[in-house]
Amino acid sequence: MNWSTFKYALCAGLMLLLFSPGSFAQQDSIVKPNKYDKRIHRYRGHWEKLIPTHTKVQFAGNMGLLSFGTGWDYGKKNQWETDVFLGFIPKYDSKRTKVTMTLKQNYMPWSLNLGRGFSTEPLTCGIYFNTVFGNEFWVHEPDRYPKGYYGFSSKIRSHIFLGQRLTYDIDPQRRYTAKSITFFYELSTCDLYLISAATNSYLRPRDYLSLSFGLKLQLF
Repeated sequence: MNWSTFKYALCAGLMLLLFSPGSFAQQDSIVKPNKYDKRIHRYRGHWEKLIPTHTKVQFAGNMGLLSFGTGWDYGKKNQWETDVFLGFIPKYDSKRTKVTMTLKQNYMPWSLNLGRGFSTEPLTCGIYFNTVFGNEFWVHEPDRYPKGYYGFSSKIRSHIFLGQRLTYDIDPQRRYTAKSITFFYELSTCDLYLISAATNSYLRPRDYLSLSFGLKLQLF
């Protein structure tokens, strides 16, 4: 067999391999996954949504002296956040240190790019619910008090807040545990404070507003 005949035979063999029915079937199987593959993909996608996208630490805010939490970003522009916090209140003059738990919903209408990796969210707002663990706190008024004596729960508080944020996007070459870091502050008040402010005109904003600070680490 001379060299030219060998080349023709080699080309013919390659053409047969490329355009054989088996190769088309293999391509079809890659392009068109079966129902099982689709179901597994959806199954994994649902579980991946439960992975927290960020962590936070917050100082004050009527949810504990210091609170640590995790949460999820979602929405077309990640303008929504849901957080869960565990915090603590030092015992001060009480008998023991207290543990708190907070469920918080945040909304950021828009974000502004400041350049050099910085951006700001000039308005954040939301609502959160806080509870304190311990037998000395109650949801329903104990029998030892006359009916309607208090008229509110000492265990669960609802809050509203307004605030602002400043974010720095970490250089991709320098990222280790976080994609970005955000500093935020909030002014908040709770249901009891609002009632007191509405029924006692002598109260000043500092009497029913609370200032808090925090950091957010965006994991991905």
